[in-house]
Amino acid sequence: MVTTVDLIRHGETIWNREKRFQGHTDIPLSEEGRKQAEGLAKYLVQERISAIYSSDLCRAFNTAQAIAQVHSLPVKTSVYLRERHMGDWAGLTLDEVQNRYPDWEEVMIHGGVYGIEETKQMARRVMFELERLVQKHRGEHICVVSHGGCIHAVLGEVTQGQHDRKDVRIENTSVTRLHFDEEDGWQIVFVNQMPHLLKKGR
Repeated sequence: MVTTVDLIRHGETIWNREKRFQGHTDIPLSEEGRKQAEGLAKYLVQERISAIYSSDLCRAFNTAQAIAQVHSLPVKTSVYLRERHMGDWAGLTLDEVQNRYPDWEEVMIHGGVYGIEETKQMARRVMFELERLVQKHRGEHICVVSHGGCIHAVLGEVTQGQHDRKDVRIENTSVTRLHFDEEDGWQIVFVNQMPHLLKKGR
């Protein structure tokens, strides 16, 4: 029995555009982000989705709401689906982090200092929630709206560390589809699909 999980990154925020680290800071969708979410909902309207889950941060929740509206489903939130806690880096741009923290690359990989959540801890909590959801929705198709860091963490876990986030950028409102089979485990169907954005020349 195969369960389909669509991992979706939230729509754009102003901090995304400014390349600021957000972490748990609750930044709303920008106008562009709301348009992206509407396009995503239209893209998924023909899918037989049985449940929609989301990070409790508003940028993810509001993206999930757009999908939920066309499927007449509620959005169920979970703190386990939150983005990585970015500690002292929250609100800083990438350039600011690179200038202030000589060890920034190592910290990005592992975390655990400056109040930044350990990468392994983030991966554990997100995978814990996904494992719970696929057991609850066996044989169904569910959407999980989360964050770029979380999606990269999941891909790292299901590929046993073979996924390198440098190889692909998880775009706002892109869809990464996984299958879970109780015998074969996790399988990646596709990563970072966004035809609803490409149609607009993005």
